[in-house]
Amino acid sequence: MPEKVLVIGAGIGGLCTALMLAPSGRDIVLLERDGPLETADPDELFRTWKRNGVAHVRQSHAFLARLRTIMKTEHPALLDQLLANGVRELPFELMLTEAQQQAYQPAPGDEELTIVTSRRTTLEMTMRRYVETLPNVELRCGFKVRRLITRKAGDGVIEVRGVAGEWNGDDVRLEADIVVDASGKGGTTIKQLIDEGAPIREENESAGILYFTRHYRLLPGQVEPERSAHPPASGDLGYLKFGIFPGDNGNFSVTVAIPEVETVLRQGIVDPDIFHAATLALPGLQPWTNATRAEPTSKVIGMGDLVSRWRDLVIDDKPVTRGYFALGDTLVRTNPLYGRGCSFAAVSAQALRQVLDMTTDPTERSRAFHKAIHAELLPYYLNQRKQDRSAIKRARRALIPGHVPKLKARLATGFVEDGVRIALRSDTRLLREAMRGFHMLEHPDAWLKRPRNLAGVLWYWARGKARNAAAYPPPPGPERVEMMQLLGLDWQADMIIQEGEDRRAA
Repeated sequence: MPEKVLVIGAGIGGLCTALMLAPSGRDIVLLERDGPLETADPDELFRTWKRNGVAHVRQSHAFLARLRTIMKTEHPALLDQLLANGVRELPFELMLTEAQQQAYQPAPGDEELTIVTSRRTTLEMTMRRYVETLPNVELRCGFKVRRLITRKAGDGVIEVRGVAGEWNGDDVRLEADIVVDASGKGGTTIKQLIDEGAPIREENESAGILYFTRHYRLLPGQVEPERSAHPPASGDLGYLKFGIFPGDNGNFSVTVAIPEVETVLRQGIVDPDIFHAATLALPGLQPWTNATRAEPTSKVIGMGDLVSRWRDLVIDDKPVTRGYFALGDTLVRTNPLYGRGCSFAAVSAQALRQVLDMTTDPTERSRAFHKAIHAELLPYYLNQRKQDRSAIKRARRALIPGHVPKLKARLATGFVEDGVRIALRSDTRLLREAMRGFHMLEHPDAWLKRPRNLAGVLWYWARGKARNAAAYPPPPGPERVEMMQLLGLDWQADMIIQEGEDRRAA
């Protein structure tokens, strides 16, 4: 008999699990607490879909090249359906500067460096409708999982046998060989395991930032701005990060990320007029959001509780559970700055299938999945956490009057701003190498550890600003004080005055 798999949650993580496990012939039941799709129209769905289980459903989303590659390899028909529903593919050449494009010659592998981008509602609708056509997959909407069905084995390991919940007004118990927890950051089932004594190891750390997104639609007859003719549509000002996310069917979104320490700015940015004024003050966004090209289609949607979290369900080579696998935000979360959340879920689901096909021993399955997650995801988790820590320090320093960075900090900044950035904007080969790490096709730091690549970056850094002048992009936006004044906000309210005085006194 085929194994029965229960998947808690039919968001991206749960859908990726179904996509990966369906070809194996297992019986898969997706348990989704929210209601079914009520329309196939992307615009209507965006306006009306109540996804209480996915609070970030209307934040900006993109599928990195790793996830697109998985789709293209495993389910090419799904990728075709996404494109048919207006989902966009952004190829590698769109990442090039105008100077790079003039000399660009496609190389093997460039096609792999393609992003899939759209409104999350369109992505999820298309994936769900495709998954529902798979013969061995069942989706039960409106199913509220109350708890896991567990028993403690003689060796102290908690065995998960199924779930208990409510469906169509009835209490239901479902047993299964495998339970996959893709319930997301708001799920409670993993807490149940902890309460029952499972020694799950967990670390949490704030990403130090909050996200604010607003959606726009191109006006009739308008097209997206020519990228090479305008400043970059993404940037980092220290006190504010921003980016454009081209969407489906003439829609796009703007996401602004603001450090937690910028209290006044993040309280003000939720005002639609202030948000829009900020986009017009940023040279990379103004060509997109000005009134002659686009109109807003949503309020400003905030997202907080951005916490980097890593959970281990195998401690000292001993699993704490059997028959239970967590993935997606239930297992690992990072700052969504690089859009890796969906790819994390897909890579985890693919690893789970490989593990389940490799052995039937429950203990070995848990160990093998744990090792796969560490190998596939931990480098990106640590890389993002390191960047978050650096960004938190930078944002705090910006609020200290008269702060002068130490020599080590100035050198690190110079290496990145005047070395790495300029090298990537000048040398297409180096950009290609770096993008493989960004897109999770190899270790995120692998490209810079190669002697040839490091030498290339150092060469550009050593040339100096004058000789590299043509490679510098225009300023991404106004300095903090100017922006705050332009938006009518108190630029002094969050200043860390006493610490600045202490530093000067020292």
